[in-house]
Amino acid sequence: MIKKTCILFLVSAVFISGVFGQDTDDQPLTLEQCINTAVEHNPLVLSSYQQYQASLARVRQAKAIPQPSIDWDSDLQPHFLDFKNTGEWYFGVSESIEFPGKRHLRGKIASKESDQIYEEIGLLKLDITFQVKEAFYALLLAQKTNQYIEQNVELSNDFLEKTRLKFEAGDVARVEVLRASVEAAKAANELRRASNEVRLAKARLNYLMARKKYAPLEIKGDFIKEPLSLDLETLKERALSFRPEIKSIEYAIEGQNLQKKQAVMSYLPDFDLGVNRHKVQGEGQWWDVTLSFPIPLFFWQPAKGQIAEAQANVNSLYSEFEHAKNTIALEVEESYMNAEFASHQIKLFEEEILTQAEEAYNMFLFSYQEGEIGGIEMIESRRTLIQARTSYADALYNYGVALASLEKSVGQRLKGENQ
Repeated sequence: MIKKTCILFLVSAVFISGVFGQDTDDQPLTLEQCINTAVEHNPLVLSSYQQYQASLARVRQAKAIPQPSIDWDSDLQPHFLDFKNTGEWYFGVSESIEFPGKRHLRGKIASKESDQIYEEIGLLKLDITFQVKEAFYALLLAQKTNQYIEQNVELSNDFLEKTRLKFEAGDVARVEVLRASVEAAKAANELRRASNEVRLAKARLNYLMARKKYAPLEIKGDFIKEPLSLDLETLKERALSFRPEIKSIEYAIEGQNLQKKQAVMSYLPDFDLGVNRHKVQGEGQWWDVTLSFPIPLFFWQPAKGQIAEAQANVNSLYSEFEHAKNTIALEVEESYMNAEFASHQIKLFEEEILTQAEEAYNMFLFSYQEGEIGGIEMIESRRTLIQARTSYADALYNYGVALASLEKSVGQRLKGENQ
């Protein structure tokens, strides 16, 4: 009941926030805020909560007691529909009484089906959270790339200016100026492409948060750099405990076992109890009590089939359960290995590649200014520097997405993650 009350409160809060909430287009959003907004306003999540409410209603329906009936019988009428001169009549009430335990069992079956729907909501929220994280990191990557290309534009323009000065001084041929101009034009074109990537990344994140596609959006935060400090086998064990698919199958198995028990209980008869006031014209009035129940001459036919069906479903679910465990273990391992590889890449870039690319560029720039090398060598060194920076940003993005995928495969947040 506590879980159901919390769900009702959450749905109400989501509805109120949707009606009275105000946009925060002018405020930068953190990753956590983006996730919360997406989960609260995603149409599929809202629809799933309504389906869950419908399943709770079906639980109440399953536990409902059959409605009583009012019975009236008019016999020995001298003429058709001559109720006034009827010779005998019955008036009373009757009630169908299920064999003890059947109604409770039916409610438990409906409750297990409701629990399955609730776990499906958890699975949907996991998927949405992963998509938001992926889109958030994609926007960070696009912004970082745009920043590096802006730097490339500045370096290209600076190189063009230096080349023109050297040409005017007679130190280089005109072809060097043309080569520098081409590089500056390429950098400017790359900047336009990078700016468009930022715009598209914002549109995707807005879409996941159920906002207008091109609504103003600013984010704050950075990529995760902390290395993994979690054991792979521990993560696999946690995944088997927290993944909604596992819980959903477990609820399904419990439900089918209850279905089997319900089929067995169908051997036990229900009762019909009636109480009537009985009057015979000229002789007086009496009370009649009627108790009836079916004779199970052919009880084995439907019940045997229901038991066999439920058992077959249980066997099928156990096979599905084993397959789900193997699939989840593989997903956890793949995500873990991807995160480890990306983490090593980040360390390699920070400790070696970025520093070496910066040093090489500065050395080539000095040599070019001194006339020791030509423009081609200078251009290549600048390209290497920009490529190292963008590749570093790619590694940060890959690490963030791998961690998000690992969280999705485990079914819960990983401690120590920077938001």
